[in-house]
Order: sequence, then C-alpha cells, then structure tokens
Amino acid sequence: MSTSETASRDSDATKTMRDTTAEVKDELLKDATPNWNRSWRFWGVFVALCLLSFISALDVSIVATALPTITKEVGGEEHYIWIANCFVLASSVPQPIFGQLANIFGRRSPVLVSIILFALGSAIAGGAYNAAMLIAGRSIQGVGAGGIYVLIDIICCDLVPLRERGKYLGYLFSFAGIGAAIGPVVGGALALRNWRWIFYINIPISGLALTVVLAFLKVSDVRGPSWLRALKRVDFVGSAVFTAAMISILLALIVGGTQHPWESWNVIVPLVLGGIGWIAFHVHQSSSFCKEPIVPARIFGNRTSATALLLTFVSSLLIQIVTYFLPIYFQAVLGTSALDAGINFLPFAIISMVFAVIGGAVLSKTGIYRPVHLSGFGLLAIGLGLLSTMNDKTPKATWVGFQIIVSAGAGLVLSTILPAIMAALPESDTAVASSAYSFTRTFGQIWGVTIASIVFNATFDRNINLIGDEAVRKQLSNGAAYAYASKQYVPKLPEALRAQVIEVYIKALGTMWHVAIAFACFAFVCVFIEKDIKLRDQLETEYGLKEEKKNEDPESRVDSQFSSQIFTKNDSRSSSLVPGAPQNS
Repeated sequence: MSTSETASRDSDATKTMRDTTAEVKDELLKDATPNWNRSWRFWGVFVALCLLSFISALDVSIVATALPTITKEVGGEEHYIWIANCFVLASSVPQPIFGQLANIFGRRSPVLVSIILFALGSAIAGGAYNAAMLIAGRSIQGVGAGGIYVLIDIICCDLVPLRERGKYLGYLFSFAGIGAAIGPVVGGALALRNWRWIFYINIPISGLALTVVLAFLKVSDVRGPSWLRALKRVDFVGSAVFTAAMISILLALIVGGTQHPWESWNVIVPLVLGGIGWIAFHVHQSSSFCKEPIVPARIFGNRTSATALLLTFVSSLLIQIVTYFLPIYFQAVLGTSALDAGINFLPFAIISMVFAVIGGAVLSKTGIYRPVHLSGFGLLAIGLGLLSTMNDKTPKATWVGFQIIVSAGAGLVLSTILPAIMAALPESDTAVASSAYSFTRTFGQIWGVTIASIVFNATFDRNINLIGDEAVRKQLSNGAAYAYASKQYVPKLPEALRAQVIEVYIKALGTMWHVAIAFACFAFVCVFIEKDIKLRDQLETEYGLKEEKKNEDPESRVDSQFSSQIFTKNDSRSSSLVPGAPQNS
C-alpha cells in the first residue's frame, strides 16, 4: 500500500471518528436532561406557587374595594390612613431580609412561615372588632405577604432554567392578574353581606397552599447541621438599619399629601432620615464588617442587573399609575360607579396577563430580552400618550383600545425583567436578586402612587379657579379631588358646574399621564444600556427538588459514558478504515 493511500485512509478514519464523536455526544446530551425534570413533584410545587400568586393579588384588590366599609364597621375612620397602608408598609420592608433567610435556611422553612403568618393575620383581621386589632392583623398579614412575594420568585427560579423562567413567571403573573381582576367584584359583594369573609377567604386557600408545599416542596437544605451557626450568618445589623430606613421613608410617603403637606417637617424629616439610613445600609453592605450582605453590591455593580432593576422600578411605577388613576377617569370624567369602573378596567387586567405569557414565551424561544423590553416600554409610551388625549367625549371602543396598547406593553415587561437581572449573575445569587427585584417592584408601586398623586393634585389645584362655585372649590382642593371622584358626587352636581369640574379632572389627569410618558421614554432609552447576555438553559442550583438532585449533571454523565460508547459505536464501521485492519471486498 502506498504512502498516499495510507494517509488518505488515516484522514478518512480521523474524519469518521470526529463525526461519530459529535454524533454520539449530541445524542447523549439530547437525552441528558435530568437537571430539569418536570415531574409530578415539580407540577405540585408550581401549582402551590400559582395559588400563592393568586391569593396575594386577590387580597390586595379585594380589600381595596371594601376598605371604606370595613373601616366604618370597626369605627376606624380616624385611623383610615393606617388601616389602608399598614399592609403596604409591613409587606415591603421584610422582602430583602426574606431573600437572605432563604439562602441561609433554605426555601422550605421561610415559605411555610410566610404562609402561616399570612393566614394568621387574615384570621386576626377578619375577627377584628376595633381599628387597633384590624391594623395588627393587616400588619402580620403583610409580613407574610412580603415573604410570599419574594419566595414565589425564588422557588420558581430554583425549579426552572433561566431561559425558561420568563414563560413560567408569565404563568404566575397570569394567576396574579386573575386575582387582581376578580378582587374588586368579590370584595364589593362580600362587603354587602359579611365583610369578615374578605379576610377569612384567605384561610382555606392558604391552608391548601400550605398542604401542597408540605407535600411537594422537598428541596435541598444547605443550612448545615447547626441552627445556631445558621443564625450567626444573618445580617442583623443590616436588617435593623434597612428596616428603620424603609419605615422612615414609607411613613413619609404615606402621610405626605394626606395628613401633612409635603413641605411639612412631618414629611421632610422622616424622608431625609430614611435617605441617610438607606445610604448607611448600602455602605454597611459593601464594608468588610458585613460577611454575608442582604443586598450584595455586585448586583448593582453589574451594568445589566442594575439597569434591569431600574426598569423594574419604572415599570412598576407606571403600572401602578394606570391601576390607580384610570378608574378615576371612569368615575370622575365618565360618571360610572366604582363597580362599573372595575369592569371597565378589565381590558387592562386581561390583556396584561395574556402578554405576560406571550413575553415569557418569546423570551424562552429566543433567549433574548432586549427586544422584548424595547417593545414593552415602547408600547407603554405610546399607550400612555393616547390615554392623555381622553376626555368625557371619548368613545368606549377608543378607550378600550388605548387600554389594550398600554396593557400589552406592561405584560411584555412584567415577565421578562427578572431573567434579565439574573443573566449576568451566578445561580448562587438567585435569592438575593429575586428579593431585590421584588422589593424594587413594591417600592416602584409606592412611588408611582406618590408621584402621580402629587402631580394630579398640584395640577387640579392650579386649575381649580375654572370651577365657578366656591364651596365646590373648597371641597376639591388640597388633595381632596381623588376622594370625590365618585358617582355619588360629580354626576349629582348641576350640569354647568359638573362640566367645569370634569374639565379640571381632565386637565389634572392629562398632566399626570404626560409625566408617566416621560418615565416610559426614560425606561425605553435605558434598555439600550442592558447587554444582551445569552440566557442559561441548564439548571444549576443548590436548592433543587431532592428527587431531581439525585441525577447527575448531563455534561458529566455524557463525559462518563462517552469514552465507552464512542469506541463501541465505531467498532463496526471504522475497522475497515484503520490501517492494517482486515479489508472487506
């Protein structure tokens, strides 16, 4: 045999070996998917997460509708502001702390405690016979809800690879959307019959979720054998500073413009002290004294994660503005009842759910989030611009169409921001990133109401001289316009006076929508700061379901099987190409 023939056969053998190598390894990798096994246990846990998402959203919307009735029943008119806001305060502050606890004690214990606190608070609030008891119950309920908000996201991320998370987060947001949509109707109905069931209804649903979590959420616990050692890892100093700072800021936002003017020292002092505390908290988190920070500085030091958190804040702010003020348009401008306003708001609630699922599906399919974010904030900016043109003559089909555009943008953003936050972070940061995301979302909602209310009230007061009746001007000035935006007040005014009042409402809403447009455009520009990082399609977590943790990583299993299978597969067809092997004729 000539040298050239031998070289040719050697080359053919090498090529065949290479092709077979790739073929076998691809086959093994295709079959090796044990690190994301959607087993019956997976679906059991996911059903529990959907229940928790539903009930937490239902509680917020159902109570908001019936709160005036509840407050009157317990004789708490003088404490209305605290009855209305104690839940927000209690649910916001502990969210980052729950993230650290989930890292230290595992996911199972914190979520069980959260559900129990939520149910316990519901029982106390349902049995309240005075304002103090109602506030106590709502506060306990709020702490539990804060833990639920965070742990829903954390556990979902533990169960699903990064690339698939948008889709499953979309499903969770859909259940939250259903709860938010039916809440006003259910709340209104229960308020007429027995308001206590507005809270009691949470108990059986919480019990069902608790049972499912106990049965199916059996995850790895990296706490170690000693609870005392685990407790030493908790950042108590950071928790105390963060709690004090956030309570101070939130108290200022709650009383500002309601109990006290914004320029009052009662608002400015706690706001300044809270800001100083916020800075001190982040200094502490970055210092050598903090061994295990609640919010690691690396989350904000990363360009993509920091930008995505900013987008979380802005999107939550915008969604809350729409949720809070679109019903004002329906009631004050169009003259509908509160119930009809809730029905008119359904297009926003329904379409946002649909597009949350669509956005998540697109993200899972493409693995790219920037185009989805650009589309979402672009639609939000366009939709908010259209809302600013509405008046008392706007046809129903028009304002429904405008809602659809806004809600499509909101839905696309809702389910796709958390994966962007985590794209540049390791899986070990899942809990702290999720808790930062959850808190930022809640914080954005609070600021959304605050900023929009300031703009709305200031514009209303600036144009109040358009109203000819001095008594009506006095009633509606100094922040009272929101409270009077109801069918019981505006439609009962004389026709000429009613037209004047409606005109001022339209101007105030228009200016407020213009501010919202500015935020949407700002977010649209910020999307370009994000890096389009490829989303991981493998699940790498210390907290996976125990039945799935028994499986090896697919890459390692492929490598262990590869050497033996590759040569076995080549025995029959490569022997004829190996020099010196017997040749078939």
